Amino acid sequence: MKVKLLEYTPNPEKVVSMAAKLCYSPVGVDEIEKNLTPEKIEKFLNMLINMGHESPIEHVNFTFAVEGISRSCSHQIVRHRIASFSQQSQRYVKLGSFEYIIPPEIENEPKAKEIFIKSMENDQKSYDELVDILFKKHYDTFIKEGKNEKEARMLSEKKAIEDARYVFPNACETKMVFTMNARSLFNFFKHRCCQRAQWEIRELATQMLKEVRKVAPIIFKNIGPSCLLGPCPEGKMSCGKINEVRKKFENI
Repeated sequence: MKVKLLEYTPNPEKVVSMAAKLCYSPVGVDEIEKNLTPEKIEKFLNMLINMGHESPIEHVNFTFAVEGISRSCSHQIVRHRIASFSQQSQRYVKLGSFEYIIPPEIENEPKAKEIFIKSMENDQKSYDELVDILFKKHYDTFIKEGKNEKEARMLSEKKAIEDARYVFPNACETKMVFTMNARSLFNFFKHRCCQRAQWEIRELATQMLKEVRKVAPIIFKNIGPSCLLGPCPEGKMSCGKINEVRKKFENI
């Protein structure tokens, strides 16, 4: 898995502080930046977070590029609807040799890993065979319709791979670019950094948190799973490792 922070709102903590200053003082837009020292910026941010006033935090955005995640993981990511997503298309990109994600529990069990890899190889073989069959069928049709060879090949491949892709498993590797504002990231980290989150999206969320803490350390210093600053909200479903989890997120 690889996570890269592509872009973010310049001076994110200053931007949030200016928005907060406008909310809580009589200054106009011409004076909104005056006297915003690093100390005052930290004071504004701590006040906002302690009060639970998170709307000013929505003014800053973070754009991530991710690769080496499964389609299973990407299906969970897009459930966070206050975000913008771009994902590698299986409809337009022919996967001549598709990459796949092996869950750790399978990776660490030789017999299970052997079965898993064989299944992936069979999926690739089936995909290739389906592409060949469908390509020939569509190519012949387009030629009969009067398309030239180049156009017929291009159209036939697209139509072939858009149907053949149905044979691919959730383990199929994918790549994404997505953007969230800081408030949406608060929610994302709260749920996905939790020990009870599925292992792959938990790893993704943790790497993302590391990246944003580098550029906005005050905003994200106490952000992570729900149990960082209070009791675990999972009740009987709790992982029972609250001290271990808190220590982990203090040090990332």
